[in-house]
Amino acid sequence: MLQVISALEGFAIEASDGRLGTVVDFLFDDSLWRVRWLVVECGSWLKKRKVLIHPSALLSTKFEDQQLVVKLTMAEVDGSPDWSEDRPVSQQMETRIFDHYGWDPLWGAPNFEGIPGAMASPLMAPAYFGLRESDRIDPDVELGDSHLRSFAEIVGYRLHTADGDIGHVENLMIEDSDWSLRYFIVDTSNWWFGARVLISPAAVSAIEWSDRHIQLNVTREQVKSSPPWDPMVAFNKNYAKRLHHHYGWPGSES
Repeated sequence: MLQVISALEGFAIEASDGRLGTVVDFLFDDSLWRVRWLVVECGSWLKKRKVLIHPSALLSTKFEDQQLVVKLTMAEVDGSPDWSEDRPVSQQMETRIFDHYGWDPLWGAPNFEGIPGAMASPLMAPAYFGLRESDRIDPDVELGDSHLRSFAEIVGYRLHTADGDIGHVENLMIEDSDWSLRYFIVDTSNWWFGARVLISPAAVSAIEWSDRHIQLNVTREQVKSSPPWDPMVAFNKNYAKRLHHHYGWPGSES
């Protein structure tokens, strides 16, 4: 089922033996377009430490109670590898976390619905949790994954087509069965009377992290003539087919 990702911010994380904390951010891979980690701020029981939880640990989502239930214990989280928010999420750190919990690092398909599994070099950028310049020349420092990005960071990025700006990223829409990123929700308020439109990651040709904008391989006219999207109406398979057919994007499931 498609889900607006911001709706899950603040959800409680419930382990088998108690409440772990609350979701404060999501880290996604901008080459596979998939959420790789939930950033969870633990309660006072763990001195408000922040930990990374992989989507494969989720058992269920209780929307009415604003809870995400995970197949973990509080002791497992307490004993997880230390991770500091001001340090990069390196491949070494991810490996230690996977090993600690016994999670499968290959969980979820590497590609979905024809979206490329790897993007071109313009998407490369400094890690979400950045390094000091002095760290970058230290061979003992674990470098962060340059494709790991934060949901909180990308909100507000401008989207540019070949013929102009269309608006900014307001939200992300994910498929909650595999946590793949399906659409950017774009606010066109500075161009097209505030209409909201959906843009697939398939349309992204480059991301310029230094000046916070995303380059798209569509035109303004294509955006204006795309099937209208009403955020108050449930997204359905028929609309997805029309949308993807309009742009020539791969995939059309709801």
